[in-house]
Formats: sequence, structure tokens, C-alpha cells
Amino acid sequence: MASPQQHSRILRVGLVQDGRILEERHLLKPGDFTVGQDPKNSLVLPLPDLPASFPVFEYRANQYNLVFNEDMHGRVDLGSSDVDFQTLRTQGMAMQRGDQYVLPLQESARGLVELDKDLRLFFQFVRPPLESEKPRLPPDLQGGSWRSMDRMFLGILAASLLLHFSGAAIIIASEPPPEPELSLDELPDRFARVLMPPKPEEPRKQTADTAQAAAPTEDKPRSSDSDEKPAADTSSKPASAEEAAARRAEVAKKVSGKGLLKILGSAGGGGGGAFSDVLGGSTGGGEIAQALAGAGGVGIATEASVGANGPRGGGSGKVAGIGELGTSGGGKVDLGSKKEVEVSGRVSAATPEVESSDVDREALARYIKARLKAIQGCYERELKRNPHLKGKVMVRFSIMPSGRTGEIEIEENTLGNDAVASCIRTVVRGWVFPFKPDDEVPVAYPFVFTPAG
Repeated sequence: MASPQQHSRILRVGLVQDGRILEERHLLKPGDFTVGQDPKNSLVLPLPDLPASFPVFEYRANQYNLVFNEDMHGRVDLGSSDVDFQTLRTQGMAMQRGDQYVLPLQESARGLVELDKDLRLFFQFVRPPLESEKPRLPPDLQGGSWRSMDRMFLGILAASLLLHFSGAAIIIASEPPPEPELSLDELPDRFARVLMPPKPEEPRKQTADTAQAAAPTEDKPRSSDSDEKPAADTSSKPASAEEAAARRAEVAKKVSGKGLLKILGSAGGGGGGAFSDVLGGSTGGGEIAQALAGAGGVGIATEASVGANGPRGGGSGKVAGIGELGTSGGGKVDLGSKKEVEVSGRVSAATPEVESSDVDREALARYIKARLKAIQGCYERELKRNPHLKGKVMVRFSIMPSGRTGEIEIEENTLGNDAVASCIRTVVRGWVFPFKPDDEVPVAYPFVFTPAG
């Protein structure tokens, strides 16, 4: 046995103009059907004679009712008779409810409601369409996944994927380039310092045995030729006194033109040379040159070597270390530490120029004066380089409705220093003012810089 819902009918409503169906609705779910100018209506019609919303069909007690008023015209086919709205009103076939009339509709009823001169609304009850009865497009017109795709986009995507995967395959298949081996000379210094740290110095160990072995057995002057031919110097002796005197004279002539003896004027005449000028002529340069003529080298005296050969000139003595040496005379010398010279400057600000009543001029001046330390820092940084730097900088900026600083411009700069102006622009850009003007407010503010002291 079939259920009652399978035999029930649904209301079909259509809008007709000049014999053409403009719009059609099937009320699959029972409910009211309203028309009017309100967008919430079931059918929106911009007609001046209709109210904002009028329920033409209302669903009450599992039945549809036709609702109309005295100004509306139309006809209804009740199955047994075809009557108009005037007959329904006069014969009492429609129930009056205020200024409206309500007519219960059976499933066999159908009719026509005139909304305007050329606009009509027709209704009838029809069977609900089954799933198999739904209209379908022909197979040629039915869309699919392939037909819904964008052909151009799909072609570009395929070409891009092919290009990228081909490049990746070529890179993977190719052999990596050989890495050249760099020699130590070709390495940069920063790598050389890391790879080859300096060799730490070996601790010097001096013992009495090594000191005695390193010390010379005889206290004789050394020359540069002593390492190459020590035996020739010790064994060769002048054959006579004249040959020894000639050799000494030749050595004195060679030595006098080099090093300290040349400066002291050992080869000079009777004037004594530079040394005579320094000492004021009290001591002749010739005597000093004669005293230094026999110095052939410099030797290191150790306690062991002195103890082995004995002190010269009789008596007893020993070699003193640096720690055993004392000083006398002058006071304590304080080397101190390097200190940076303190430079300070003064910044004075005049009354700002404000072109709007939304910003209090005095409050703005107090706000900026509280932040003059940052402006003073910009000036003192350049004052260290130029102690005579002074002048005036006029800054023009704007206060935005958010309180932030807008466009900043250096209108005047008599300092002649762009670094100070750039620093001031950076400081002003970070200010957030307590004002919230309705529109952008331009402000001009002068800063006067002078050195302090």
C-alpha cells in the first residue's frame, strides 16, 4: 500500500506577462507564498499598488488558502464551477477576515490572480516530480571533469612540470665539478690563520752547564768573521809592531764611517764633530773615537762566564739581574689611561609654528622639550669632530590623525652638517604625539645649537 505522501500534490505558482511565463516555483515544502517589494518575499515584485509583503497563498491546517482583497481581481476554477473574485466575495464563498478574503483550496483547484494590468499570477496543484522524472541533459551536452578543465592552464602546468623535472634529472645525472686543491700559498689569510696557528715558543731553560758551554773561553772582541774563521782570528798574529799598527789604523778607518762612530764624528777634524757640539767642546770627539775604536762586538756576560774568567780589575763581583737594579731620583710616573675628551653642547628651541587648532602649541612645545636630549646627542656627536659647529636647523613635519609623524623635511640648516640633520630626522620619525587631529597638521620647529663653553 502506497503512503499518502506519494499521492499528495504540491502547489505550482508561475508569473505570466503577455502570455509568457517569466518565473515558476514548485513549493516542495508546504508554506506561505508572499509577493511584494520586500526582498524577503517568495516573489519580489516592484509594484507600487502592492504592499511591502502580501500572502497570496497561506498554509494553514494542512491546507492552502487563497488570500485576496477588494482591489484584487482574478478567477478560480473549483472543479465544478469557474468563478471570479467578485462572485466569491458577494456569495460568501470566501471567508472575510478584516479587509481580506480567504478561500480554502482543494487539490483540484486552479486559477489566475491579476497583480497588474499585464502581470498575472497563475496557480495549480501538480504531482511532485520523481527522481527518474527529473529533466536531464543529453549525453553530448552533459559536462565532465575533462570538459570542465581549463585547457590553456592545463597545458602551461604540464609544460612547467616537464621543464622542472627535466632540469632536476639533468642536474642529478651530471657529474659534480672537480674541486681544485689549493696550496698553502693560495689560501686566504683568514684560513691560514685558522689552519696554521703560530707555534708556541719553547720555554727557555738556562742551566749552569749550558751557560758555561755557551760562554766564550776568552774575553775577546767578536766580529762577523769570527763564526766563519775562528781559528784564523785566534792564530793569526801580527809579525811585527809596524804591521800591527797598520792593521789597527785600517780597522779604525773602516769603523769610523759606520754606525755610532760616524754620528759622533770619529773621523772628523779638530772640531770634534756632532759629539763636540752636543757636549759643548769640553770633551773631544777624537778621544771618544779612540776609546771606542777597539770595540769589535757585543758579548753577553753571565754569572757563570764572569765566575770562570774572574772579574777584570781585581776585586770580586757578580752579574746583577734586572730585579736587583734600583732607581733613585724622580717621583712616580703615572702613565694613566686614554680618556675621551668630553664635549657638550646646548640646544634651544623656539615656539613651534602650528597651522591647526587641533594641536595645542604649548603642549607640543613641552612634548618636544622633554625629548631634547636625543636632539642634543645628534649635535654633540658631530661637535666632537668640529668644536666650532653651531647654527640653526628648521624641521618641518606633519602630525597624522594616528599621532604618528608624517612627512619630515629639513627646511633650513645653517650648521652646514648633513649628519646632524639626518640624525634629527631619524629621532623625529620615532615620536608618537598625544594628539589625534582630524586631518594632517603641518608643524615647523626650529632648533638652535651652540657649543657649551
